[in-house]
Amino acid sequence: MTPKIPYCPALADKSIEQVNALLDDAGLSLSIDKLNWQKQYPYRPITSVYLARTDDMLYIKWHVNGIMLKAVYTEDNSDVYKDSCVEFFCLLPDGKHYINLEFNCIGTCSASRRLSRTEDVVHLTKEELRTIFRYSSLGRRPFCEIDGQFTWDLCVGVPLQLLGIEGELPEEIRCNFYKCADDTSAVHFVSWAPINTDRPDFHRPEAFGRLGL
Repeated sequence: MTPKIPYCPALADKSIEQVNALLDDAGLSLSIDKLNWQKQYPYRPITSVYLARTDDMLYIKWHVNGIMLKAVYTEDNSDVYKDSCVEFFCLLPDGKHYINLEFNCIGTCSASRRLSRTEDVVHLTKEELRTIFRYSSLGRRPFCEIDGQFTWDLCVGVPLQLLGIEGELPEEIRCNFYKCADDTSAVHFVSWAPINTDRPDFHRPEAFGRLGL
């Protein structure tokens, strides 16, 4: 049975910080735990994602427990995947292009619409990126890599219109959620839906899972 993102209209008048506090109970919970390339990259931070929606927003909260933190990128559409990073890729049922939203642990966002990793890539504009609400339990100041055991949350509110959803909702979306940190001492590539490739590659819409709306 396809998991369904719950409709929570009470979130519509809440700040993103308040949504972050409520999503653990109100949202659909999923585990980001697929080690698709376990031999090369065996590390798997404990990562969960919580989801809920209102009439015009999709709320996503990642909760991460891991052994390292890094956040050096502060400008949107920079290489946030090299930091401690969480990601959401989404494809609508009648669409060919998917949107990839990538956030480092302090909320810096890189986002684009694309046909594949290299085809027809169009980055979201600054105006579009400003419509994404963001809350990080770590704050927004950058820092170099630090070792230790860390637990952190990142909660974002994404306008459904930004995903290409206007008017009547589709019955479901195809999507995947990820945890990565490409340029750190604890490199890892973990996903919600499994990916069957020889090397790490999140840009695989054929591997996206399904979530109901």
